[in-house]
Amino acid sequence: MSLIELAILAVALSMDAFAVAVCKGLSMSRFSLKKALTVGLYFGIFQAAMPMLGYLLGSLFAEQIRDFDHWIAFALLFIIGIKMVKEGREPKDKKSDDSSLAFGQMLVLSVATSIDALAVGITFAFLRVNVLFAVSLIGLSTLLLSALGVKIGSIFGARYKSRAEVSGGAILIALGLKILLEHLGIIG
Repeated sequence: MSLIELAILAVALSMDAFAVAVCKGLSMSRFSLKKALTVGLYFGIFQAAMPMLGYLLGSLFAEQIRDFDHWIAFALLFIIGIKMVKEGREPKDKKSDDSSLAFGQMLVLSVATSIDALAVGITFAFLRVNVLFAVSLIGLSTLLLSALGVKIGSIFGARYKSRAEVSGGAILIALGLKILLEHLGIIG
């Protein structure tokens, strides 16, 4: 696999995390580099770890998870999306900016956005790929694009916080539904 192919793959795998990071930025009352890097690190670490895990476990695990990986991603994104919609409809005085970076929520989002990378890692086991370089590139790409996504989302979220949070939740639900429908072969 060439460097260009790996770079394209890294950016492609980063897109789910980028979309979710935009949603995270939408739910923040103000942008901070620390928050953007926190989101980027969560997503980048998981996006790098999953292909490494896939590589180590090989094709046996692919057969077992392929039938339901889309259901896992859908369920996780749906649950977080519903939570964001609910929080977006709460009175302003009940909202907490820090809750959007809570460990449990970030862990669930990180797993949900990196499940596809697990399958990519399994393919690495059958290709001539420098796995450490590939997963580093994937992780770094995801970190940078996710931090940028938080910034982009925060620009719009500061003006339209409640509506943006509801919209962000709806986007997560739609993203989960898209993953599910693609894997079921309903959409291409």
